[in-house]
Amino acid sequence: MPYCLTRSVISFPIVAISLAIAAMHSGHTVFAQPPLAPQTNTSSRTSNHDAISAIPMGRLTPAAQQRILAITNRPTLYRHLGQQTIECDADLFMFVVRNPEVLVGIWDLMDITEVQTQRIDPFKLRAIDGSGTDCTVDLVYGDPAVHVYVADGFYDGKLTANVINGKGVFILRSTYKVDASGNSIVEGSLDCFVQVEHLAADLIMRTFGPLIGRTADHNFAETARFIDQLGTSAAKNPIAMEELAMRLPQVSEPSRKRFAALIHQAAERQQSRALAAPMAATIPTSNRQ
Repeated sequence: MPYCLTRSVISFPIVAISLAIAAMHSGHTVFAQPPLAPQTNTSSRTSNHDAISAIPMGRLTPAAQQRILAITNRPTLYRHLGQQTIECDADLFMFVVRNPEVLVGIWDLMDITEVQTQRIDPFKLRAIDGSGTDCTVDLVYGDPAVHVYVADGFYDGKLTANVINGKGVFILRSTYKVDASGNSIVEGSLDCFVQVEHLAADLIMRTFGPLIGRTADHNFAETARFIDQLGTSAAKNPIAMEELAMRLPQVSEPSRKRFAALIHQAAERQQSRALAAPMAATIPTSNRQ
C-alpha cells in the first residue's frame, strides 16, 4: 500500500476510500502502534444504525439526504472506528477537522507525504495521492458534536487495468471536556461507509475486509496521535507553531492566518485554565458555588 496513504490520514474520507480501493490490489499493510486510548472498532449492525441516527437529516437538503442514504443504505464496507482521546483546544481541533489541508501541509513540510490538495470551495476539498487515487470530499454538515463528510473518488493507477470508482460517507462524532489539570480534552469516533463500484466488490471485501479494517483502525489512531501532538505543541510552544502555520504549503493565506490565530488563542486558554486549576483546588468545598 502506498506510503502516502498511511501518512495522509488526516483526510479521513480520502484515505478510507483509498484504502478500500487500494486493498483490492495490495497485500501489504502497516501495523498500528498502541492507540492513545482504549477503543472498540466494529462493523456491527447496531453501530451502523447508531451512526446513521447521529446524522441530523432534518438540517440537510433533500439532495444531500439522498446522496448520503444512497451510500449508507448499501455500503460495500462499514467500519466503526472507536473512541480516541486527545489533548487539543476545541476550536483548534474543529479547524483542523474542517481544513484537513492544514495537516497535509505540515506533512508536506516534513517531506513525508506526496498528497496534493486543492480547496475547491469553503466546504469541498480535492486530494490526489500521487499513486492513482483522486478524491473530492464535501463537508455537508458540521457542528461541534458531529461532522458529516461525503466523498467521491477513483483509482486509476498501475495496480489495475480499469478505473475503479468509490464513494463514502464519514461521520465524525466528538465530545469536549477539561480535565482536573486544566487541559482541553477531545474524544472522538469515526464511522465509515464505503461503496466501491466493482463487479467483484462484495467478494473482494469479504476477502480483504479485515485487512482494510485493521489499516483504517491504525490510520485513525495515528491521526489522533498527531493532532494530540499538535494540540500539545500549540499550548506549550505557540510562537514556533505560529511561525510554522505561516509557512504551510497547500494552504491559503487566510487559512494560515486563521490557524496561527487559533494557536495563539489555544495557548492563552491553556495558560488561563492551568492558573485557575490550582486555585480551584485550594478553595474550601463550602465556599464553592
